[in-house]
Amino acid sequence: MAERVRLGVNIDHVATVRNARGGVHPDPVRAAREALEAGADGITAHLREDRRHISDGDIDSLTDLLREQARPLNLEMAVTQEMLAIALHHRPRAVCLVPEKREERTTEGGLDVVGGHNWITPFVAQLNDAGSRVSLFIGPDPEQIAAAHRTGAAVVELHTGAYCDAVREGRADEAEAELAALRAGAAQATALGLEVHAGHGIDYDTVTPIAAIPEVVELNIGHFLIGEAIFVGLAPAIAKMRGLMDEARGL
Repeated sequence: MAERVRLGVNIDHVATVRNARGGVHPDPVRAAREALEAGADGITAHLREDRRHISDGDIDSLTDLLREQARPLNLEMAVTQEMLAIALHHRPRAVCLVPEKREERTTEGGLDVVGGHNWITPFVAQLNDAGSRVSLFIGPDPEQIAAAHRTGAAVVELHTGAYCDAVREGRADEAEAELAALRAGAAQATALGLEVHAGHGIDYDTVTPIAAIPEVVELNIGHFLIGEAIFVGLAPAIAKMRGLMDEARGL
């Protein structure tokens, strides 16, 4: 029987709305609690260098909540000494290393593990020693996947943005090519002993083919779910996504 794909809900953009006018509302920690009650398997939060959405205080509170709930906090972070110190202090269950440029609106591409191997590998080792399970957010490129394996990371999270963009923009041939690359990348990573996650840009129209990739064990979805929650509420938005993921696996 096919296994259920885990759903990590990224609550960054609840903090984006809060920060638009300051104050404490809406509270991303409340969103995290409601996401867990609605069926999320874990919570993802990206503490950016410029603190444009999630704050250090949010990470403090999310760490406490997730430990209380015995669920994983997946801390997304750039490969910097500042972020490493924060991760080593909090020791979240999972850490996802991502590329980060201050001028970008969102994470635009995968981490260059090939080019940054000598910088990334010591980060992975220190996080492993602290008890965090490390994933690397990369494109489905064979060289990047092989390099990710050499760092000692346990997980790769495949960047699904190119596929999702192609679907939304009606570029069918390109979408099929991107999906094929994701399938091949997931198979390669699994053969190397890496656990495979996927995320970025996923919505109701794109989740099914990605969740159907047999090697994928976790999807991390945020922006779409938070946007959809404005119209239907967070719990119904998550429930619909969870249902589509389960249908993709024949559950």
